[in-house]
Amino acid sequence: MTPRNPLDRRKQRIDDLAASSARTGADARRGTASGSVLVDDAGTVDEAPGVSLIASAWRRLRRDPVFLLGAGITVLFVVLAIVSPWIAPHDPAAGLLLDKVRPQSNPVPGPEAGFPLGADDRGRDLLSRLLVGSRQTLVVGVAATIIGLAGGLVLGLLSGAFGGGIDSFVMRAVDVMLSIPSLLLAVSIAALAREPSQWTVIIAIAVVQIPVFARLLRGSMLAQRHSDHVLAARALGVKRKAIIFRHMLPNSLGPVIVQSTLVLATSIIDAAALSFLGLGNPDDAQPEWGQMLGRAQQYIYDHPHLAVYPAMCIVFVALGFTLMGESLREALDPKTRR
Repeated sequence: MTPRNPLDRRKQRIDDLAASSARTGADARRGTASGSVLVDDAGTVDEAPGVSLIASAWRRLRRDPVFLLGAGITVLFVVLAIVSPWIAPHDPAAGLLLDKVRPQSNPVPGPEAGFPLGADDRGRDLLSRLLVGSRQTLVVGVAATIIGLAGGLVLGLLSGAFGGGIDSFVMRAVDVMLSIPSLLLAVSIAALAREPSQWTVIIAIAVVQIPVFARLLRGSMLAQRHSDHVLAARALGVKRKAIIFRHMLPNSLGPVIVQSTLVLATSIIDAAALSFLGLGNPDDAQPEWGQMLGRAQQYIYDHPHLAVYPAMCIVFVALGFTLMGESLREALDPKTRR
């Protein structure tokens, strides 16, 4: 029944509106699907928990066949490099088939029982040398990448954090290094050593990779200098050192870490190239794929398998790191998120 008094009618309309709002909110809370925004009676907003960039990237990566292929090749290579001394069928430095080497008629023994890939020109098991050589390749690639990353972080941090004259000086030095082809620069640095060694290759490749990391980190740091959280920290009076190491640097490392996977593939190829040219470890007792490839050149026409096997190993490992790095870069790029 509708009240005749205007005040009573207004009060009843208000009560009806409040009851209708309460019923609508209750129905929304019961029937709303997960992930939508809810408004309760008090007017507060209940939102579903967000997804971080890393979680979103992992969801994309685990469904990406390119990443899975690259990660599979990389994991297989790392596992073989670690366990190679224990799974190698023979000593890679022992000339077990040396008695079958005939310089004129049979310089390279072929496959036989216990030696599925045959032997090299010194009677050493080729399969064992390939397995053990993976460890040397991994050590050179990882060590060169870590050293190059450390040097690039220092230069990129100085340039991106302070700017001004320091930035100009560092970037001009980086521009000079980047203007020289990487392999030519690595060969020049390795040739300066008194004696070729494994550390010569590592240092030469690391120096080549420093400007790549430095320029990338510097660009990320410059982008962070004008971000909202850095401006807010400055407005609150946070010290410059804390802003750099707590706010700018951690948020700038993502692209650098992704780039390191791509640089690792380049480091492996450059290490093989330097060893192929005779600038790597001269000790045959420690096989390395580039070294094996270089020694196989004199038999490339009559026994091409001596060069094909280490070349295939280098190509597949570099392909694995490249596929994994490119997939990581696409997954972590906010522009490609859906």
